[in-house]
Amino acid sequence: MKCITKINCFILSLFFLLTGFNQGIAFGQDQNMIKGSWVFNEGNTDHMVIFADGYYTYSVYNKSEKNYMASSGGTFQVKDKKIITRVEFNDQEPASIGTSNTYPFSIDGKSMNLEINNNPVVLTNIDNGASPLAGTWRITGRMQDGKKTAMTPGARKTLKILSGTRFQWFAINPETKEFFGTGGGTYTFKDGKYTENIEFFPRDSSRVGMSLSFDDKIENGEWHHTGKSSKGDPIYELWSKIK
Repeated sequence: MKCITKINCFILSLFFLLTGFNQGIAFGQDQNMIKGSWVFNEGNTDHMVIFADGYYTYSVYNKSEKNYMASSGGTFQVKDKKIITRVEFNDQEPASIGTSNTYPFSIDGKSMNLEINNNPVVLTNIDNGASPLAGTWRITGRMQDGKKTAMTPGARKTLKILSGTRFQWFAINPETKEFFGTGGGTYTFKDGKYTENIEFFPRDSSRVGMSLSFDDKIENGEWHHTGKSSKGDPIYELWSKIK
């Protein structure tokens, strides 16, 4: 990605700050300070960050124009008012995978204050991660004809991170630095009905604005996700929370 305009330079600065997220998961009161979803708006462009279960995603997109720009993510820890990060995926800069950074931050009400290249950036809190589905989930199996087919754990993985109102899925292989796809937006979950409202989908922008409803439940620690995909194909997926 090249720095073309001042706004583009600022977007790139924020992007490369937040692409330093990954290993060293430390749960506790400090981490609870930032869990949930946060946004910085640059005109109609959203910079969306989700923190859940020691994992994060960061995406840049313009939903009104169906324009997706970038996404990255990984795991994080919070210590001494610093976010310590390490990258697991970055669809624009795969060479950054495996790198880590440390950034001071402060919380003031619903604002997170960061400083990027001597420029102050304020992220606004959207939700605090309160939802029965909030967390980071990995697809671990499928049901077909009433039988469960488990997936063999490996370097390639498909994860879905949810705050109280936001979701993002991503398919990656940190070992080979491959990125296979992502998508995200808002969701609701009530009375066993899970509905996703798509705000970005890089592979097919025509799906932006779609709402997909599923019959979902949590059973024995597994998230049973049943319905039809954005292509209209029937699915019955099993997801397990990242430990």
